[in-house]
Amino acid sequence: MISKIHELLKTKKISCVELVQKYLAAIDTLNDKLIAYVNVSSDLALQSAKSIDEKIASGEDFDILCGVPMTLKDNISTKGLETTCCSNILKGYTPIYDASVWKNLKNKGSILLGKTNMDEFAMGSSCENSCFGGAKNPHNYNYVAGGSSGGVASAVGAGIAAYGLGSDTGGSIRQPASFCGLVGLKPTYGAVSRYGLIAYASSLDQIGPITTSARDAAIVYDEIAFKDDMDSTCKGKLCDTVSHLDDNIKGIKIGIASEYFKAIDSEVEDSINKALEVYKSMGATLVDVSLPSIDYVLPVYYIIACAEASSNLGRYDGIRYGFRASEYKSIHEMISKTRSQGFGDEVKRRILLGTYVLSSGYYDAYYKKAQMLRGNIINDFNSAFESCDVILAPTVPMTAFENGTTSRDPVEMYQTDICTVSINIAGLPAVSLPCGFDSKNLPIGMQLIGPKFSEANLLCLANKFEQATDRCFFKNIEGGINL
Repeated sequence: MISKIHELLKTKKISCVELVQKYLAAIDTLNDKLIAYVNVSSDLALQSAKSIDEKIASGEDFDILCGVPMTLKDNISTKGLETTCCSNILKGYTPIYDASVWKNLKNKGSILLGKTNMDEFAMGSSCENSCFGGAKNPHNYNYVAGGSSGGVASAVGAGIAAYGLGSDTGGSIRQPASFCGLVGLKPTYGAVSRYGLIAYASSLDQIGPITTSARDAAIVYDEIAFKDDMDSTCKGKLCDTVSHLDDNIKGIKIGIASEYFKAIDSEVEDSINKALEVYKSMGATLVDVSLPSIDYVLPVYYIIACAEASSNLGRYDGIRYGFRASEYKSIHEMISKTRSQGFGDEVKRRILLGTYVLSSGYYDAYYKKAQMLRGNIINDFNSAFESCDVILAPTVPMTAFENGTTSRDPVEMYQTDICTVSINIAGLPAVSLPCGFDSKNLPIGMQLIGPKFSEANLLCLANKFEQATDRCFFKNIEGGINL
């Protein structure tokens, strides 16, 4: 999609203003049903498009992302544009600075169509923990788009954004990409700057792209993965990924960990087995690997993530910015009422859990043990990569579930993260890509997991699969932009 748009603009077959107008018209038609966007920045997008057209008319060279309409998850700071994390506690909050990733893309000429829906503070797996209501799956509006970056996936999947940036703390890019039949890249921790990303769990959060192809994911990743002094953990990428998309994969070793295939849907397993045959036909070798600590990843993840959330969300007190309770008799009561009224149930649940595991008397029993087990999980992956180049696994054990999931048992919902959270715990890169459809015609996703900073290899393998299957697992949605 990105390359097509670039070529159309370059050859002047369409102006940037015309292109943006098409996207805005499609958003106007579809968004009431999808609830993908929570803030459409029409005036800003058209103003930027006019500047791009002037640049093109002058004969200047322009970047491949210049003039490409895109979207940002609503937890990525945008100067002068409301950023709420889809929480009542931040309604009306307008950042005074841009996140590093958006600042860089804006300087490259990317067109921001608006901010997209998400689970409140990125806490959820369905996008239904949003104060705006959950984003819908573009393949079937009766099903969820996934979480927490559900709005980005819904918009890109419906063709009302060429690509988008989401954040992935425990699968929040890959899971909605899987549910909506898209490519979702969770980069290595430290490859992409987190400056300006409103934090959920700082040692797990990572920004990445959701796109309609592996090539688009590589293009966007190469633009956002740069060393940033504003984020002390950010090193940037090791190498360009686009130039490696067509590397030879013959002889590459793909690891299969049986632990990822426990209790997964039979249709998901069938599609992944067929995908493995595709890779074998291209000369890849399948090897068995073991990740015994996978059994512990969910408790480890939820202890660490909630502990960090408890600390990070302590800043929302009604004093400095955002929502403030209207009636109170003291500062203590104001803070208590503000947080009680401003946060949703899932956010409060995770703050309480995080506060509990960090409290005196329970720190050693829970948080300290979780951090020790985190080391074991990292070691398991390191051992596995001694005998394989990548690991192939389901992205999610099932396809998208029906709307109304917030009424389910929270623990049951947490189980949907079983295949994704281990990658965040270990700080590894992973890419989800579509590999089939179930009997309800909903997309099935698989993920490729690699050692740190192996994005070029992962995106090459994803691109090769798309080529071998003639992109038959991607569908254009009626009403969206199809260039």
